[in-house]
Amino acid sequence: MLVCGIDEAGRGPLIGPMVMAGVIVDEEGAESLKSLGVKDSKLLSHRKRVALYKRIVSVSKKYKIILLEPKEIDDALESDDLNLNWLEAHTSAKIINELKPDKVIIDSPSNNVVKYKRYLMKLLNNKKVDAVVEHKADVNHVECSAASILAKVIRESEIEKLKKRVGDFGSGYLTDPKTLKFLEENAEKHPDVFRKTWAPYRKRLHMRNQRSMNDF
Repeated sequence: MLVCGIDEAGRGPLIGPMVMAGVIVDEEGAESLKSLGVKDSKLLSHRKRVALYKRIVSVSKKYKIILLEPKEIDDALESDDLNLNWLEAHTSAKIINELKPDKVIIDSPSNNVVKYKRYLMKLLNNKKVDAVVEHKADVNHVECSAASILAKVIRESEIEKLKKRVGDFGSGYLTDPKTLKFLEENAEKHPDVFRKTWAPYRKRLHMRNQRSMNDF
């Protein structure tokens, strides 16, 4: 049986892409992942994740990585049909439809797991695929852990590329003072790196517009 684990990295930050990954392994491959020490990417150091990346790719039968840039995320959130959860579902469906596993395990982004799974299943070419959708799948299933590592490593690589282009913005997360400082100083200079539907960017834009009206 070919099992596909799917997970994401970078769902919440203000800056940079969200990355989704799918990894397919057979039973032997799953045991190999366990012996390599594969576990949820958040429980591993950056160095360990990078080291495991090549091992995971070599063990997997197939894998797929999709980058969702800030504009694509913003477009989804500003549309009438999508939100961030549904965007994840559509991206997961792309991965599943391409990799064609017998079974898929997905870390649910939604609190309503039943509703999310129902929505996802409608998007799949193979309606009979054995789909497991649950919270903490990246902790409980090594296939999802492997996907989380691939997604995290690619996200970190993309962030380093962005920093070389626009300067150091820290982690890109709202809890990071360096990220908030970068927003204040670069919202107009580098608008493409930000998720403009996030509240802090909207607030910054509103303040700028208010200042412009006052100046007028």
